[in-house]
Amino acid sequence: MMHEQSEFSANLVALRTIVYREVRRFMRIWPQTLLPPAITMVLYFVIFGNLIGRQIGDMDGFTYMEYIVPGLIMMSVITNAYGNVVSSFFGSKFQRSVEELMVSPVSPHTILIGYVTGGVLRGLAVGIIVTLLSLFFTHLQVHHLGLTVLVVLLTATIFSLGGFINAVFARNFDDISIIPTFVLTPLTYLGGVFYSISLLPPFWQTVSMANPVLHMVNAFRYGILGVSDISIGTAIGFMLVATAVLYVLCVRLLVSGRGMRQ
Repeated sequence: MMHEQSEFSANLVALRTIVYREVRRFMRIWPQTLLPPAITMVLYFVIFGNLIGRQIGDMDGFTYMEYIVPGLIMMSVITNAYGNVVSSFFGSKFQRSVEELMVSPVSPHTILIGYVTGGVLRGLAVGIIVTLLSLFFTHLQVHHLGLTVLVVLLTATIFSLGGFINAVFARNFDDISIIPTFVLTPLTYLGGVFYSISLLPPFWQTVSMANPVLHMVNAFRYGILGVSDISIGTAIGFMLVATAVLYVLCVRLLVSGRGMRQ
């Protein structure tokens, strides 16, 4: 019993240390981690919301600005949660400091949860900043607070886990930019951030349903505005399954040491 308590205490200290380091890392360089996405989102609000939105008119009973704000918030959460974990863990690999964690008595679950928590917190921080900035351009009303919080937490967790997997298999700094550039960005732009899939032909509506980002954006939009192109139950179920599958995969990678032990 004493051994189990001691092990639990050691893992708790390790978890706090990893989370503190991760938060301190992105807060220390906030001009690089928090400011750029805020500026980018303001440009989206001005160009797409104000200028182009005036030509498009209403969408699903809301102004175009109101319609795209939830998607833009989710886009910022996705990219920053993913980017924080992939850059941080790969940096640990590059500096060989991750090897110390691997040989320590710290549980793989503790290591993973620590890095993922850092990614989630950065994603939430940027999401909050973008939400506050959006209030200068439009008025937001939260339709379902509980669902909104659940969706943003699940989304940030999923992409933090995805960033961890990318970091594990990455061999150089170029490898950590391939997935965001050629996979994450297209999925995000085609995930219903700027449009409703009801505007697409039936075939492309069906194809769009295979895009995981579409489910996340629409679930979050439902939490904010109360409108969605997809079933909310299906979206939440998908996110829960994705979280569980990615978590198990990440733990297995840590246990095996693949891509980490030289």
